[in-house]
Amino acid sequence: MREVGSQEEREVGASMHKVISLYTGAGGLDLGLEAAGFTTSVAVEFNAAACRTLRANAGDARPWCVIERDIHEVPSDELARRAGLAGDRPPALLVGGPPCQPFSKAAYWVHGDTKRLDDPRADTLTAYLRVLRDLRPQAFLLENVFGLTYKGKDEALKLLQRTINKINTEVGTRYSFNWQVLNCADYGVPQVRERFFLVGARDGREFRFPNATHYDADREVGESGNVGANGAPFQVGLFADAPASRVLKPWTTAWDAIGDLSEGDHEALRVTGKWGDLLPSIPEGQNYLWHTNRGGGLQLFGWRRRFWSFLLKLAKNRPSWTIQAQPGAGVGPLHWKSRRLSVHEMMRIQTFPDGYRIEGGHTEATRQLGNAVPSLMTEILGRAIREQLLDDPVGDERLKLLPPRRTPVPPPEPVADVPTKYLVHIGNHAAHPGTGRGHLVYGT
Repeated sequence: MREVGSQEEREVGASMHKVISLYTGAGGLDLGLEAAGFTTSVAVEFNAAACRTLRANAGDARPWCVIERDIHEVPSDELARRAGLAGDRPPALLVGGPPCQPFSKAAYWVHGDTKRLDDPRADTLTAYLRVLRDLRPQAFLLENVFGLTYKGKDEALKLLQRTINKINTEVGTRYSFNWQVLNCADYGVPQVRERFFLVGARDGREFRFPNATHYDADREVGESGNVGANGAPFQVGLFADAPASRVLKPWTTAWDAIGDLSEGDHEALRVTGKWGDLLPSIPEGQNYLWHTNRGGGLQLFGWRRRFWSFLLKLAKNRPSWTIQAQPGAGVGPLHWKSRRLSVHEMMRIQTFPDGYRIEGGHTEATRQLGNAVPSLMTEILGRAIREQLLDDPVGDERLKLLPPRRTPVPPPEPVADVPTKYLVHIGNHAAHPGTGRGHLVYGT
């Protein structure tokens, strides 16, 4: 094998920008990298509906080779062969978002002190690391839920560090990585979505995450002029060395993302279930908590007795809340017109490019989109990877997946009266006894 990190290897890898994609899902991560100048050569995905989506969008512009199998059943040399990696040539990038159930916030609260690496679904991390060891990409990107960082529950982070140290010892690489929890809304995505991102380089370079480009204009402004998700002052600029003269923009809103769409079949998107007819009585940007003793409506529920996403309605002038993969009856985010979001609207909120097709019915499409990575987020990270780790300048080209601004924003929808059938629920409902708060590695 060539010397790891040789000039020849860097030039060949950078010119090709080939990506090996694991746990590809509907392709959100890959679409962002595509916009950043990468090409997914092989996509490994176990879910049949997601594979149909990937194949429906493959073509000359997307030469995706879709492998519909469990990654544990796919040898690394098969990945290299089907990616067209001749000889010892490495891919430019290995990417993936392993299934997150063992590391989710729900798992944290349900399982308490149970070691999450004992969950069979956590084996996906070891499969990802096996491919890293065997193919030795120039860089790698891993996405997951921010529950991966909970204090006392960071087994996966420790596993990553131990295994990468072992890989370096065994095969002579110098892999290092940096990670950060990012709120996608701070980068122009029209959705409040916090996710864990980890980026590493084979030659040991330290990756610097891009600075935020957008901020919540409704929050208190700090001395720097803007504040971040945890109240800390933002640095300005897309990349870490950008000039301070670049100012942050307000968050991209739901109206920016979907205000131009007019979905005709509202009956098919009607919110059903016991509480569906209550939705018109909840203002934009509110949820079931509106109808508690601390809201502005009637006391129909106890404070924090339901999940936050229950009867959660979008506001035109704010980003969407996080798109859910498994929404039940009345689970949002829901449209300000008191209906479910259409597939097209969810795609816009996830910053998928127009014209992309999601295969399957509404429920299956929702599952695919709720599990996806916002494509704009990985376009930004992909450009930073090219510049910092592949020595391939991006320039000042405008982001391809950034939604346009749509002004003026219309006023909120009128709020309806509570239907008579719900009045029997008015009462002194007890609040949830817990605080609903946890502690993270990166802050408290």
